[in-house]
Amino acid sequence: MKIIDISMTLDHQTPPWPGDEPFHYERTWTMEETGSVNVGSVKMSNHLGTHVDAPFHYDNQGQKIAELPVERFCGQALVVDLAGKKTVSADDFRDVDFTGVTKLIVRSNSWRDRSTFPTEYTVLEENLGHFLETQGIDLIGVDTPSVDPETSKELPAHHSLYEHDILILEGLVLDNVEPGRYELNAFPLKMAEADGSPVRAVLKKD
Repeated sequence: MKIIDISMTLDHQTPPWPGDEPFHYERTWTMEETGSVNVGSVKMSNHLGTHVDAPFHYDNQGQKIAELPVERFCGQALVVDLAGKKTVSADDFRDVDFTGVTKLIVRSNSWRDRSTFPTEYTVLEENLGHFLETQGIDLIGVDTPSVDPETSKELPAHHSLYEHDILILEGLVLDNVEPGRYELNAFPLKMAEADGSPVRAVLKKD
């Protein structure tokens, strides 16, 4: 079995959403101080790097990350290559066979330099939510910081997916992933009040 890590590395170079909390790790205790162990603490945005959005992120009445069923974050996934497109719509998947999969992963290759936040990247169109629900998809993953433009306040793609109960996984690293079928595992931390969570996302293929 082949396991492919599709997660961004979290360090001081990982770019946050403009104005959001960057990654910071520090040792709060050292082996010299404790005589036995190093102990560290982390401070960062819940939406840094590879992460899942909870509905509470864009709806005050939405579920928080710990309330989402854990089984929603694993299952059979289809990776589709749509590199070069500025937007992704339902029309891009009319000829795609979704039989046997519940997760869709879109490879756009539009975020090339992961040390900086992109000025432009591929986004999803509003008509995608309804179409994907009809195909049995309950989670979509993208290799961009968001499914909507950085300047958007209406977040049409987020709300379209939310209305059709499709969860959102952002910030994937898919540069070396071939299109096809895989098993996806991308579990968030069980944080009771959180609007999102970093994940260690992996694809498995026999």
